[in-house]
Amino acid sequence: MTDAEDWRECRVALPAAHNWLVLDLASEEPEAWARTLAGQHLGDDVPEQWREAFATDLLWYWGAAVRQGALCAAVLAPSHGPVVASYTVRELTVPTESRTVAAFRAEAGKAEGPCFGDGPVLTEVELPLGPALRVHRQEPTDPQADHGTVVEGIAHYVLPRRHPTALECRLLWTSLGLGAELVKVADELADSLRLV
Repeated sequence: MTDAEDWRECRVALPAAHNWLVLDLASEEPEAWARTLAGQHLGDDVPEQWREAFATDLLWYWGAAVRQGALCAAVLAPSHGPVVASYTVRELTVPTESRTVAAFRAEAGKAEGPCFGDGPVLTEVELPLGPALRVHRQEPTDPQADHGTVVEGIAHYVLPRRHPTALECRLLWTSLGLGAELVKVADELADSLRLV
């Protein structure tokens, strides 16, 4: 961070009703961290191969968040179950003149890739942290395939009032049957975001 040195972390209030696992993005031993968390999440009464598979999934999400430079990240995994959604908050490098909701809307409107329905649904919202553009999309994970997995997501592109920066808060999931509930969760998470 270059021009807003007065904050060090972002905080998100994860909904208590769900089993969220916070990703330790600062871990220097991510494989050991993932195995420990997988064991805690699944318990001792599941086969070792299940714990290893879950640890592999955690490492994948951890690696993706680290590569994105996420400030914080978590995955939603029901008790003793697999990951059903992931959440990341990252800082965006945006020129000063492009730090407007209108600029975000223009960029989102030009985004490439197949989308289901009428394309992304763009809504301007006011969050406690500042104004934001809310983007709701459904798209195939493999645009070249005739069939396959569909990913749905809500992203909030936020302009914090008290800090000269821009943030992306994104919840993604592939279990489309959970869509209505996770849309609400995405909005709750964005509403809870604070910089501290």
